Amino acid sequence: MGVMQFARKAIESMYIGTCDVIEQQKVSDPVTKKTGFAEITTLLSQPCRVSFKSITSSGEGNTATITQEIKLFISPDITIKEGSKIEVTQNGVKTAYANSGTPAIYETHQEITLKLFDRWA
Repeated sequence: MGVMQFARKAIESMYIGTCDVIEQQKVSDPVTKKTGFAEITTLLSQPCRVSFKSITSSGEGNTATITQEIKLFISPDITIKEGSKIEVTQNGVKTAYANSGTPAIYETHQEITLKLFDRWA
């Protein structure tokens, strides 16, 4: 087993959650022949970890703005399309997020910046 395989196993040992990935896809009703959209689950119970980081930025005067960065850590072997809904269950809490960009893919894992899911775009 190589160094990267050991590193990957170490990272994956920190996955304390699972996620389902849902895409909004076009579907055709066989009876009415009308095309609409439906939520299709493309990945189920994938091990992962969500981390949270607070970022403070200074404003004018004595004001400061605090924002939260949410990041998903997951296997580099899977593909999650931009715009997917990602439902993460971690520490007994299920939360829906939206994939907000292109993942950073490494040999050991990938990192995807998330935001809270509001609605389909």
